[in-house]
Amino acid sequence: MKIKDITDVIERFAPLAWQASYDNAGLIVGRPDDEVHAALLAVDVTDEVLDEAEREGCDLVIAHHPVVFHPLKRFNSADMVQRCVERAIRRGIALYACHTNLDSAPGGMSWYLAGMLGVGGLQVLEPADADGRVGFGVVGDLPEPMPTEEFMRLLGRELGVRVIRHSAFAGESVRRVAVCTGAGASLIGRARAAGADVYVTADLKYNDFMTPDGALTVADVGHFESEYCAIRLLFDILSENLITFALRRSECSRNPVNYWVRD
Repeated sequence: MKIKDITDVIERFAPLAWQASYDNAGLIVGRPDDEVHAALLAVDVTDEVLDEAEREGCDLVIAHHPVVFHPLKRFNSADMVQRCVERAIRRGIALYACHTNLDSAPGGMSWYLAGMLGVGGLQVLEPADADGRVGFGVVGDLPEPMPTEEFMRLLGRELGVRVIRHSAFAGESVRRVAVCTGAGASLIGRARAAGADVYVTADLKYNDFMTPDGALTVADVGHFESEYCAIRLLFDILSENLITFALRRSECSRNPVNYWVRD
């Protein structure tokens, strides 16, 4: 199957035109007419993911994060980006990224995570088009109010996390929930304006935990943790449309952030 046959499926769901201006989503290594036989789905392109691709016979890696964000002036394996791109070229492994276009697509990343938490009736927090379908973050409601601590436990279970950074609980219960996968500090104000009881996101800084000022609870689950669902989302998109093409979900996608927990 040609690369373009696979990427066309992804781009019908999440057109490249929907990516943020700083982004580099799309085909990074390879040519659209190249033939490929199997794809590995991952969060990042790393040495370990490329090891896995070679081991499993995958000649296409589809990652959420682009391995290249900025122009490369040389290829001498001086850092991980150069090393991975050079290796992919040498080994004939195509690299494709589906990043902020997948974040902003209807049914995309934030929608998927909200669905995992049982949040329905979703609306976009920061619309990027006139009809409000495309954009970043979503807000909706749980079927029934839930004690805030119980919601935090649900969040931890669904994402498989032991630590959630959060502001002081704004209330005893949660009904309305806002979600933005990845770095979402810029949408705290929109979550508050939308009447959210809790805003689930990642990459919050010290002062971001003060911003809600008691109006809502902000919960930082971690960047990787909030976006690991990209693997499942991409698998669903592709498997529904490419029945005979081999897809493998990476087992080597690892969080670059490590936690030391005192006994």
